[in-house]
Amino acid sequence: MNTQKALVLLSGGQDSTTCLFWALDRYGEGNVHAIGFDYNQRHVAELSIAKCICDEYHVPWTVVSLPAIGALTNNALTNPEKTVDNNKPEGAPPNTLVEGRNLLFLTYAAIYAKTLNIHVLVIGASQTDYSGYPDCRNVFMKSTNVTLNLSMDYEYDIQTPLMWCDKSQVWQLSETLGVIDIIKTRTLTCYNGIVGDGCGACPACDLRSKGYQEYLKQAANRVCT
Repeated sequence: MNTQKALVLLSGGQDSTTCLFWALDRYGEGNVHAIGFDYNQRHVAELSIAKCICDEYHVPWTVVSLPAIGALTNNALTNPEKTVDNNKPEGAPPNTLVEGRNLLFLTYAAIYAKTLNIHVLVIGASQTDYSGYPDCRNVFMKSTNVTLNLSMDYEYDIQTPLMWCDKSQVWQLSETLGVIDIIKTRTLTCYNGIVGDGCGACPACDLRSKGYQEYLKQAANRVCT
């Protein structure tokens, strides 16, 4: 087992919670911390879920308030008057895009990690199922890693265990880690704030559901063969 310490950027959703258990498996209990962000997101209940899971698995947890994101941008996650678009125009980002979100999250996480003498940052970004969010791409993560190192004269290692995973593979990873039931019933991915399977209508629920169905299909094929 790796003896380094890690800080997980944890929202309470499927991807970040899977990453939390990935980090616990890789670095061990006592070596993993978690950080969440309150940016007036419409599904802010995800933070309560993250806290409960952290408490249960003895992971130190802190929340940073970043209300300025909502004040500076106009998107469906921070503006309650905007409706989440289920079908975005071709070539356009979804209206749930919060500009600069991961850049800010990683910056604040890096500052906090340095105070804890932690070098590893774990984030659940995925280029495979990135939904048009430019700050989930691998090139952005690599660039930000270099920038943070230079900014704070400190060697960070941004780990993205889901970068090349589609949602079915994320489900498979949670099964491998022995936490698929937790991920399925206790995480909050839904933009409308409904735990587990969610509302079934928003883009996040659609992506999660399709991934789960594909995971079940692949699992059935493995049994048959």
